Amino acid sequence: MPAELERLRGLIDRALTETASLWPAVAEAYDWVFRTAHILGDVGAAGELVRDRLAGLTATMAGALDGPLAAAKRHFLKVTRSYWPGLFWCYDVPGLPRTNNDLEQYFGSVRYHQRRATGRKQPGPALVVRGMARLIAAAATRHGSFTGGDLAEADPAAWADLRTELDRHRQRRVDHRRFRRDPDRYLQRLEELFVQSGLPA
Repeated sequence: MPAELERLRGLIDRALTETASLWPAVAEAYDWVFRTAHILGDVGAAGELVRDRLAGLTATMAGALDGPLAAAKRHFLKVTRSYWPGLFWCYDVPGLPRTNNDLEQYFGSVRYHQRRATGRKQPGPALVVRGMARLIAAAATRHGSFTGGDLAEADPAAWADLRTELDRHRQRRVDHRRFRRDPDRYLQRLEELFVQSGLPA
């Protein structure tokens, strides 16, 4: 057993010696990640303050794009820029999920109840067509129940616009299904409608 431990210790020592030149870059990269996490983890700060702090840190990082982990640094900056427009809302909007995982859990109840009600593992067509209404309703009801008086305060014009948009989504899916079932008939019907639209009334 002692001989086995000595052999293992020798392997570790040799590995550390051969990779010694890489450790400073790894330590520097870890420091960048740690500082970023510290800035984003300040839940009590305002969004503008967090944005300014992170902007200063990424500017410093952009000025140090060298070394063996230069590609990783560039990738980190690229991904951060892509998320930048929506990265700071959670600091100013109470209750807004902070990460993609939180959002997934936030809306996961819709998927869970859909599976319970339909027995399907994948979301059904109704969720695709009416998702913009169902997801918002599911998220809102997690914070409390609504009464008839709450519904009476809804804007009828906005409600009508939403119904029109949902019907438009539904009609698109109907058209897609009809085209897949009989493309020739579907195209012929479109041609007839086009001809009719050019005839004088």
